[in-house]
Amino acid sequence: MTMFRREGAECVADLTADEVRVLRKVASEVVSLLTEGFDHEDPVVGRLFPDVYPDDPLEAAEYRRFTEGDLKTGKIDQAGAVLATLPTDGAGEVRLDPESAEAWLRAINDARLALGVRLEITDDTDVEEEVDDAVLRDPGSSRVFQLSVYAYLGYLQEALLDAVME
Repeated sequence: MTMFRREGAECVADLTADEVRVLRKVASEVVSLLTEGFDHEDPVVGRLFPDVYPDDPLEAAEYRRFTEGDLKTGKIDQAGAVLATLPTDGAGEVRLDPESAEAWLRAINDARLALGVRLEITDDTDVEEEVDDAVLRDPGSSRVFQLSVYAYLGYLQEALLDAVME
């Protein structure tokens, strides 16, 4: 698996072709969710844009009216930063300056939040145990793949954060 390393001010990683495909798909799905698929009734949208005033729907709607556009644009830009820095021909090196590393961390977090909602992952969920259970039930299931992507994103996020903090 990919490990980010620090080279001067940059965080650098060598991604496999499979990692590039997964990251491209995940970032593209986040962009799609925030553009074509944006629906306030979707629990993923609710997780990515939580109500600041959950007990006051009018205040929450007013706050959302003034902030949602910028927040949505920021999230789209962060996912776009991932797409822009991925190798174009399969496997390859990724070099992230501090601003790009920050965008990657935020984009990975958004993708994990979205996937976590879809997979019904909670703070109490043991992802390793979930993967093992899903493999026992049906090793070729989409749930096994999605849980594996969720776990990979967590690993990648931690590796990048470690490199940023060096």
